[in-house]
Amino acid sequence: MRVLRRRSDAGPESGWSGPHVGVTLGVMAATVTVNDVLDGHVQLDLECLDRIYFNGYVPNLQVGGQVVSFMTAHLGYPIPSPAILEKIGTAFRRGVDRFALDNAIPLLRFSKDDRKIDVMRPYLAAQASTGRSGVAAIGTAQEFQNVFAAAQHTGDNGVPWFSFTKADRRVSCFYFYVWDVDFGPAFIKICTYFPYPIKVWLNGHECAKRQAAKAGIQFTELSNGFATTGDPAALQVICDRLGPGAIEVFFQRWMSRLPLPLTDADRDAGYWWELSMRQIEVSRTLVFDAPRRARAFFEALVVDNLDLGRHDSIELIFTGRNERRGRPPKIAPVYKTKAVTRGTEVSVNAFYKHSRIKQYLKDGRALRIETVINSPDDLGCHRRLRFLDDLQAKTRDVNRRLLDNQRVGQSCVLASPAFERAIVGKVSESEGVAAQSF
Repeated sequence: MRVLRRRSDAGPESGWSGPHVGVTLGVMAATVTVNDVLDGHVQLDLECLDRIYFNGYVPNLQVGGQVVSFMTAHLGYPIPSPAILEKIGTAFRRGVDRFALDNAIPLLRFSKDDRKIDVMRPYLAAQASTGRSGVAAIGTAQEFQNVFAAAQHTGDNGVPWFSFTKADRRVSCFYFYVWDVDFGPAFIKICTYFPYPIKVWLNGHECAKRQAAKAGIQFTELSNGFATTGDPAALQVICDRLGPGAIEVFFQRWMSRLPLPLTDADRDAGYWWELSMRQIEVSRTLVFDAPRRARAFFEALVVDNLDLGRHDSIELIFTGRNERRGRPPKIAPVYKTKAVTRGTEVSVNAFYKHSRIKQYLKDGRALRIETVINSPDDLGCHRRLRFLDDLQAKTRDVNRRLLDNQRVGQSCVLASPAFERAIVGKVSESEGVAAQSF
């Protein structure tokens, strides 16, 4: 099954005579394929984790019975009451205020329309200029979170008791934006309501830049990437090194520095956060030796990939994946393609189940192939952090197969001398038959 189909037209100015030969050979002369551009014109080809987003959750605080056990068996209260949880939440909020005051950290309130990273960018830059790791600023927001809600009941003896179930509630969250000497900019979001779900955001390219600078590797930057480097192989090794171990060290280091709703005693009793993968972006960036090659190549690629998300085509990219056995999913998997235009910039997005793969020009000179996994199940991977290496390996294969299929697809453009001779011969034969019929 072909992924790409070449569509072009040529007019009389092609310089060839005859109604058939002129059009056909004019098309072939104008064809620029993936292989033409990629072979010999790519000065850097780099694979790296891009934006990575994790959920933090306490494994043994996920059902109502565990909440009751936390308050009674662990904290020692005779009656599990929502007032106990409110007390913990209030102490946490006050602890954050005190932490910000004691360390002269800006405490900001996000409005509904704020793009948080834009608000925090100057604070992150200020912290980065010190050359030290630190909390750049703390943001607060009201957001819907999946937390425990309490329901009061009355027993046969007239004594009230409470049950606890998960529900979506609009609650307060703290965003701790940090600048880390090893990872660059990042944030840790902590919900103020039980069981205190956490979100962690990192950027693999920013981490690689910090590590490359420490190793003395010379490079110039793309926006969220690399444009050039004096040692591509060493830079790729640095990108390959970012995995579960390094991320776990980052997470635990900052959890030891931030004010938290859970204490060291809670941690010793087994009540602590683990990370699972929420959204993982794995990229491959090909930097061309001249921006004009990137633009010409990508404009042709957009047209030729408009059917990439069809079911039969997408299976070529996400190969070897069987649909889930047993009950069919409540929502059928989505296979579609979308070309998105923002100003003069265009991206091609192919959707597969909950995830997608996209291609676009980075800073007008590099092709970025980026697979965004919103559910590790799509690639048959588990969600916990320790399975990140497995997910990254499979996602890099997706990026590679996309480019391989585009190479094969455009290699099918029939522009060889043998084909030209066949076309010319066929047209001449047709003209001879037509002449004999008169």
